[in-house]
Order: sequence, then structure tokens, then C-alpha cells
Amino acid sequence: MADLKGKTLFITGASRGIGLAIGRRAACDGANVVIAAKSVVPNPKLPGTIHTAAQTIIQAGGQALAVQMDIRSEEAVRDAVKQAVARFGGIDILVNNASAIWLAGTVETPAKRFDLMHQVNTRGTFVTTQACLPWLQKAVNPHVLMLAPPPTLDSKWFRDHTAYSIAKYGMSLCVLGMSAEFSECGIAVNALWPRTVIATAAIAMLGGKVRAEYCRRPEIVADAAQVILCKNSRDFSGNFCIDETVLRETGIKDFDTYAVQPGQPLLADLFVDG
Repeated sequence: MADLKGKTLFITGASRGIGLAIGRRAACDGANVVIAAKSVVPNPKLPGTIHTAAQTIIQAGGQALAVQMDIRSEEAVRDAVKQAVARFGGIDILVNNASAIWLAGTVETPAKRFDLMHQVNTRGTFVTTQACLPWLQKAVNPHVLMLAPPPTLDSKWFRDHTAYSIAKYGMSLCVLGMSAEFSECGIAVNALWPRTVIATAAIAMLGGKVRAEYCRRPEIVADAAQVILCKNSRDFSGNFCIDETVLRETGIKDFDTYAVQPGQPLLADLFVDG
């Protein structure tokens, strides 16, 4: 299988969790990773900063650029892209990973939370893709990967957290539109979503609603992302992938290594049946 050696990945929200795991996996191939995230000061509730993430990337064998970026600011996004290009000469892969979550009903969702989720999830994905587009058009085998679920209009995925679902599906709709829009120039646009809940700091902040031992580690998503990002961009675009399915198609059968606590029942993630 091809690898990502020498490729430059621009990853939003990469200071921790799934974004960092994707960057670390690419770094094992010798990739360049741009960590575009907001955290520069350690937070006891959200461990990890762009600087600690950069150290992780370098230790894994890649090159790193830590860029403080508030994805809600178009100017900040464009400046981060300029810094990435100045350092590495271009951008081959964009991973739209940054996301805000608030799992509550309509009455319990303040307008500021609604706005935050839409600014980070949908708008952030759109603006970052737009800013990276000129460099993706020049790249060999360019990819855009959204951490977004398969779209559906089933009301069961909206009724308990309408605002979050709308904002998250906004990223999914970007895949639908952009994969068709960019097909002629050979830029692949795909989505990846975990079959089970992933143990991240964001999950930990949900106040104990999800127990870590019933989750998988971010590495399963990172390994699946690696498979997708190594595919021919002209042959694989517009897909809504599930991490476990991607890896099963490569021949992997044992997934216990990804479990936080092997042998425990796993929780299906939101937007995934069964």
C-alpha cells in the first residue's frame, strides 16, 4: 500500500483526540503535519496543546508545524494556510476534524451554543476547505477528509439534539457538494465516521454520560483515515466511510487492540445504526 511520506497534512483541531491520532499515524510514514488548533495553554479539562501535539508528531517520525488558529475566524484560517505553505511548500491533504458538540434538546441549547457549533462544524469546514483549495489543486493525489457522519433524514438522529445534528450534518453536506464540484480537478472529498464511540477528551467532558471502557481508542479512526488518504483521489471520492468497515476491507478481523478495555460491550456512535 502507498504511504504518506513527504505529504503535507493540514489538520484542524489536531491538538488532541482523533485529529492528533490521524496526524501521528501520518507522521509514522514521514509526513509533514500542520496542527491548526486553538489550544496553546494547558487546560486540566482538555489536555494537550498545539505544542505538545507537535512534539508527538516529531517523535513519531514526521515534521510538525504548530499554528494557533481559531477556526471561527476566516482571517485566522487563511493566515494558518499561508504559514503551512511557507513552511512546507504546499498542502496535499486537508482533514476537517475540528468540531464543537452540545448534546441537548432545543430548550436546553442556548443560542451561543447553536452559533458555536455552526461556526466550528459547518462554517469552519467550508472556510478551511476554501482556503486550502488553491494548494490542493496543485497537489498530486489531493484529499479532503471530513470527520462527519453519513447523512440521513431519520428523525431519531435529530430529536434529542437538533442543533448539533444540523451542524454536524452540515459537514456531511459539504462532502456531497464538494466531491461533485471538485471531481474534474481530481480532489477527493470523503467523510469518515467511527462505528463506535471513541474515547476522547470531548467525550470525557460530557459529564459521565459515556464510560470510556465501552469505547474504542482514536487509533482506529486514524488507521482508517490512512487507508482512505492513500487511495487514488480520482477513483475514490464522495464516500461516507465507517472506520471499522474501511479496515475490514483491508483484511483486518481482530479489533480488540482498538478497545479501551477489550471484552467490554461497545457503544455505537451517534448517527450509526447497530
